[in-house]
Amino acid sequence: MPSYQPWCHGNITRSRAEDLLSKAARDGSFLIRDSESIQGAYALCVLYQNCVYTYRILPNEDKKLSVQASEGVPIRFFSMLPELVEAYYSPNMGLVTHLQYPVPREEDGEEEPESNNLPPQLPPRNFTANDLKDTDLKPSEQACKSLSETYLTRLQHMDLSSMPEEHQIAIQEYFRTSICSDAEQVQSGYPTLPGLKKLTMTICKSLNSEITRILPALEAFHRALDQQLSPGIGHFPKQMSADSGQFVSFRLEQLTKLLYSIEDKAKSSIFESVGFDAGHRKSLIPPVTFEVKQDSLGISTKMFLKVDVESGKLYFKKSKDGPEDKYFVHNKILQLVKSQEKHAKLIIAVETEKEKILRKEFLFENTKKREGFCQLLQQMKNKHSEKPEPDMITVFIGTWNMGNAGPPHNINSWFHCKGQGKTQDDTADHIPHDFYVIGTQEDPLGEREWSDIVKGVLRNITNISFKQVAIHTLWNIRIMVLAKPEHENRISHVFSDSVKTGIANTLGNKGAVGVSFMFNGTSFGFVNSHLTSGSEKKLRRNQNYINILRFLNLGDKKLNPFDITHRFTHLFWLGDLNYRVDFPSTEAEYIVTKIKQQQYQELLSRDQLSMERNDGKVFLHFDEEEITFAPTYRFERDTREKYAYTKAKATGTKYNLPSWCDRVLRKSYPLVHVVCQAYGCTNDIMTSDHSPVFASFEVGVASQFVSKQDLNSTPNGGIQIMNCVAILFTKSKTKFLIEFHSSCLEKTVKTLEGENMEHIEGSIKVWFGNQVQVEFGRTLILKGSNLWQAIILCFDLF
Repeated sequence: MPSYQPWCHGNITRSRAEDLLSKAARDGSFLIRDSESIQGAYALCVLYQNCVYTYRILPNEDKKLSVQASEGVPIRFFSMLPELVEAYYSPNMGLVTHLQYPVPREEDGEEEPESNNLPPQLPPRNFTANDLKDTDLKPSEQACKSLSETYLTRLQHMDLSSMPEEHQIAIQEYFRTSICSDAEQVQSGYPTLPGLKKLTMTICKSLNSEITRILPALEAFHRALDQQLSPGIGHFPKQMSADSGQFVSFRLEQLTKLLYSIEDKAKSSIFESVGFDAGHRKSLIPPVTFEVKQDSLGISTKMFLKVDVESGKLYFKKSKDGPEDKYFVHNKILQLVKSQEKHAKLIIAVETEKEKILRKEFLFENTKKREGFCQLLQQMKNKHSEKPEPDMITVFIGTWNMGNAGPPHNINSWFHCKGQGKTQDDTADHIPHDFYVIGTQEDPLGEREWSDIVKGVLRNITNISFKQVAIHTLWNIRIMVLAKPEHENRISHVFSDSVKTGIANTLGNKGAVGVSFMFNGTSFGFVNSHLTSGSEKKLRRNQNYINILRFLNLGDKKLNPFDITHRFTHLFWLGDLNYRVDFPSTEAEYIVTKIKQQQYQELLSRDQLSMERNDGKVFLHFDEEEITFAPTYRFERDTREKYAYTKAKATGTKYNLPSWCDRVLRKSYPLVHVVCQAYGCTNDIMTSDHSPVFASFEVGVASQFVSKQDLNSTPNGGIQIMNCVAILFTKSKTKFLIEFHSSCLEKTVKTLEGENMEHIEGSIKVWFGNQVQVEFGRTLILKGSNLWQAIILCFDLF
């Protein structure tokens, strides 16, 4: 190991290393020492919150080095220690905190500058063992020579014919001499890279003058579109000189922002002028024709139903290309009744011109076609409804463990709910959801990059520019909520939060992120979680779930005493929950055989999440649509034909049996409308060892305010509970209270004291009296689901 690295302490004891880090007294201080127990291994010691954390650095058979960091973080291999140290200067690599301040060896301590304001020292760039060949050079000179030769060799293999000659010379000169000067500066603790800055200014000299020339024209164009000057665009701070190393990047950033803004405003104006409504075409959904059968006098005849969403008409035709003279407009379609006995059968009730009601029975090709037809009719009713507010919306839920790899070029199937399981018919491809909620785990992208990708996909699919309601990230766990533009003014009270459940509940490589909001009078909550991995860690996952319930802070702050499962009309929980199929590892081949035969029931009977739910340990009162798709984990990447259920580790072979790790569950108040239209996984997105999971829901929503006269004719509305008793497993004689929380009550919080009664050993019965009356106020009240909130929340106390 090279001796010149400031953080390399060689053969010192563990206690000595802890002493040195304690003296440094800064979070992120670190050093590396030789392992006291394993030949050829090292120990990485990191200071965080007055504690020293030690991570082993182990060599493999090829003498590549890797850090034994937090479980779940992908293992990375490095040829040399400098390369490893540089990588762990980046956050979210599985350490308790990223490396920041190298603690120098004792003999180097006096050379450290006294100023505490100097930037932290960084290790040299990537050097490999093969690069250190010239024994006549000092170690630092060897590394610089190798670095210079590496980049000059790469340059020789590039086609530079389109590059100006002066730029070629400048880059070659930097790699030949200046890069070594920069490396020496870094080694000395001054990572400002003056040589690189000089090269950048040389290359961008003409770009600066071009930006200066172009910006005034773009600003004028922007003002014309915006009718007001956006302050600061195109003007760099006075304290930033043209020689500053930040100058070029700052002006490029401003130029990029201005171009984005111009593009958005120009699109908005053009869309509006040619018939786009809120960013999407008025003729977005093409007419769709369904072939059906109709029974008449015991004779089955073929018919065609044509749905024209844009004109608001449903055509009944005897032949596909026949006349379109018999139709019913949207407000004459009174009811759709889905048969429970024959899943492809549908009864349509329509009103004739003579105000008679006709009930027509049709048999579709299959259930999926029937559902597609119903979705189109619902979309038509919504589009042409005279109601000021919707009473039904659709929500897409997607969860994907990306495996620290970027997405492929085409991820349309995910948002179209296509693949395995309960999927949507092709006729629904053009129907946009009102909300898209996307949860990712092990997501390597930045927020802006991922948001742009998803918005771009939805724009291509639906031709709608969706609005971002919220995005929240914890390490590599992320949740994003997008909504149709016309819903923007219906959304309020947006909150987001996160909870860490990694090691000691301080690491964010595992945990949850959440978003909540009000849509008119209906409250929504969404939680994306990545729980502890490993088949044997079921109890740890259960505890992760409990901690998330306890600490995730979403929704109305007055409801903080209650866990989040009772705070919302609709709560959706998605993510890599990591519950496994509880079989011995010797049954791996048997499991794969069952999957190939699409015989999932036996495997699902041993699904840890289902078993824990049935025992009432997690996700109490949550619902999950029936699983009819293959396990989503653990695949070989770039294929969906093979499960990679074994993994070689230093401690032996680890088994990851194929399992349904990625799930979507929901919990709603009683008597509210929620129907799952799709639940499955994709077949064609293969960059990760997990398949993306999709779910689609039709959800009933309530208007925000309604006059009390619309509720009933009595002076006051109210909830009457005929009898209220709670059994508490406690020996405490404390007086217990029942609280009613709701915006529609005369008092926001109503409290009643209970009467303790003796019960079986270890519990007491608390009685709150007969006919508990909770009255509404005399002002405007909330409608629908909030009435239930007063009932539901009180029982959570017990």
